[in-house]
Amino acid sequence: MNNSSIGPSTKARVGASQPSESSLKRKRGMFQKDLQHMMYGFGDDSNPLPETVALVEDIVVDYVTDMVHKAQDIATKRGKLLTEDFLFLIRKDLPKLNRCTELLSMNEELKQARKAFEVDEEKLATLE
Repeated sequence: MNNSSIGPSTKARVGASQPSESSLKRKRGMFQKDLQHMMYGFGDDSNPLPETVALVEDIVVDYVTDMVHKAQDIATKRGKLLTEDFLFLIRKDLPKLNRCTELLSMNEELKQARKAFEVDEEKLATLE
């Protein structure tokens, strides 16, 4: 299998803002249960091999780390990392962009609903 289709490795990146190798160590298996459920949802076995889950976890963590580093590079000009930096990075991948904007709008709707619910509770408490 050709690794060039996966993309550049985050280990190959060199920069002053990169943390040391010792600080990059993470807990392995932190996302195993979530990944097992996601893999099952996408058609894998309900109990996938631990090696498969570990491989998927490594791929996901590498992808997210790479995206965060790229977004951070974009944000250094402004000095603040924003959601728009991530949207800028995925602007050419329309399915991802559409899903992200959908999730962001749903998150905003949930925030407004929670706020309205808290206001309603306060009104009820003052009436009693």
